[in-house]
Parts: sequence; structure tokens; C-alpha cells
Amino acid sequence: MSPVAPPSAPEAAAIGDGPDTRSPRAGDSGTLVRTPRRGRRILGWVLVSALVLVVAVAGLLLTAPSSAQRDALDPERPGADGMQALAQILRQQGVSVDVVRSRADAAGRLDANTTLVMSDPYTLSDAAVTELTDAAHGIVLISPSARMLRMLQLGTYGPASSPSSVRADCDVPAFAHVGTIAPGQLLLPDPGVTACFGTATDGAAVLITEQGGSRRAAVDGAALFTNEHLAENGNAALGLALLGAQPHVVWYVPSFEDSDRTDIDVPKSLADLTPGWVTPVIVLGMITALLAAAWRGRRFGPLVAETLPVTVRASETMLGRARLTAKAADAAHAADALRTGTISRLAARLGLPARADAAAVADAAADRIRVDRAGARTLLT
Repeated sequence: MSPVAPPSAPEAAAIGDGPDTRSPRAGDSGTLVRTPRRGRRILGWVLVSALVLVVAVAGLLLTAPSSAQRDALDPERPGADGMQALAQILRQQGVSVDVVRSRADAAGRLDANTTLVMSDPYTLSDAAVTELTDAAHGIVLISPSARMLRMLQLGTYGPASSPSSVRADCDVPAFAHVGTIAPGQLLLPDPGVTACFGTATDGAAVLITEQGGSRRAAVDGAALFTNEHLAENGNAALGLALLGAQPHVVWYVPSFEDSDRTDIDVPKSLADLTPGWVTPVIVLGMITALLAAAWRGRRFGPLVAETLPVTVRASETMLGRARLTAKAADAAHAADALRTGTISRLAARLGLPARADAAAVADAAADRIRVDRAGARTLLT
């Protein structure tokens, strides 16, 4: 292969006058001089640290409970049995809704303008429930247990069967524009408790009472306020009337982490069952693996500058292609390349055109060396 032509005189002068910004360069003695690559090393460590941080954050996000993993009747659960839609409607109507999962946090947010909303706090003892409810000026129990109905002196469970459609039929102005609902579990009121959307004898969907300036109510929210049923009949209007009476709602969601009871079995998660040293060991192993990859991984050095002109020998190209063919073990391709090269060289030696076909070259070569044409064609075609 012919050498690459050197640059012209003006180009060479321009190249010589300008500063050489290349860090690796060839010295006068032929040895390669390389400037330190401290910036690249620092950048590499920064990337490794960032990767470790990303892995740690991803692990925290994966282990944190998502909204889809919340329990039924949870105001942050988007599923059919959640109550996220009701919480969003309350916010759209100007009611501030705080979802809390700690009774201490809930008690700290209660005031005269706040309604405490909760389902069955089965993880709390009677003393903890009393302490929380005594601090509230308005309470709405959603799908309460018999214990909660008894503690708040609202009533008891009624018959399981319920009418398909009922109106308020009670002296509560907030329910005047609710319309009809299809209740689920009916409740029987205690003396002095108002029964709405049903009767006191047969059972009602809502129990409500005023005690010392504090309004307390109970309703079967599973059949009325879940995302699946909220849009039916007057369910949404009833939810606004009950939960939106005050400008602020504290929605307490009980959990085992907030439990003060010792007589219940708290379910153990994988994190609870795992020894404390496992997580640090995993993190240390990940960091060690990254450092080992950076230490032993194959890295390419900087580009080496060569002075023009550069001559590439034809034998290097030939040997390189030969090694590729040998590595691929492609015998057919190698044989075809040998025949093509032989035909080209024989055509030039025999004075034939460069585009002469293999049969013509084989016949001419056979005539020149006085051998059988059929044998020559077998070799070259």
C-alpha cells in the first residue's frame, strides 16, 4: 500500500505554529510521553460513587411500601377496596386531609376544627383508643368493629340483610341533599343515638350523636365509600356530609408498627427476620464488586499520536485477514479467496483481460503448461 502523502508546506507551518494540546505525544527519542490523567481517575471514582448511591436509593424505593400495597379502606390505596377517591374529593372541596399512621401524630393534629376519621384500630388497646378519641371534637368511624361501637356508645351490629335503597329519614340537616343509598351492614343505635338511612328497630346505615359538643358517627364504609362504590347513588354526597363537616380531617390508619398491645401476634416481615448484619454485608459486597471491576476490568489507554506520513504494509492487512479467517474456521471462504487471487494473478501473467472469467483463465493456463483443461478448471472454478 502506498504511503499517505505528507501535508503541504503551509499546512505544516500552521501545524507547527499552533500549540500541541495532545497529552500523549512522541518525544525526540521515540518514547511515548504521557501527561497524568488525574481528571479521568477522579471522574471514574465519582461515577463509581454515584452508581453505589443509585443502587442504595433504588433499594430503598423497592423496599418502601407503595400505595398499591396499602390495606383495604386505606385513603391512599387506589384499588377497588381503597378510599383514595373519597380523600381526593374532600381535598377538591377545600377540606384539608392529613393521612397519619401514628396515634401520637394524630393526637398532635387534633383541634376544635378537625374531624378524626378511622376504621377499626384493632392494633390499639382500649386505653390508647380512649386517649385518642377523647382528644377529638368530631369522630367518624368507617366500618367499625363491635368494640369501637361499644366504646363510643353508639350501638351494636344489626341484621346483615339491608334494603336496596333508603333515604336519610332523620333530623340531620347535612343529610338532606344526600338522596338515596344502598347500605351494607346495618347498625342498631344505643339510646340517644340518631339512626339515619334506616330505622332504629330494623337497623340503619349511619349512627350519629352529639355528646358534649362532640359529634360522633359510624357508617359501613366498605359498602359505600370505597373506590368501587363511591360513585353509586348518593354515596359521595354522604361521604362529604360526614367527613367534610369540619375544614380539617385527620385520617388515622392503624398499623402493627403503632400497636401498644402485647396480646396480638405481629406479623414478621423479611426485614424483621433478617439479622442486622446482612444488609451491611450486602452493601459491602456490592462496593467490593464495583471496586474489583474497576481494578481488574479491561481498560483502553489513551490514543497514541503518530507523526505523518503513516505507512501501512500490505502484508499486515493480508496477515490480519488471514488470522480472522483462521479464527472463524471458514474453509470455504478461504478457498474462494485463494482461487480469486490466483485467477487475478494468472490473468495478468497470461495477458488476459482483468475481467476474464475463471474458465478462460483455466483454459489459457492449461494450454501454457500443457496440462488437461478439465483438471485446471476443477482447481480454479
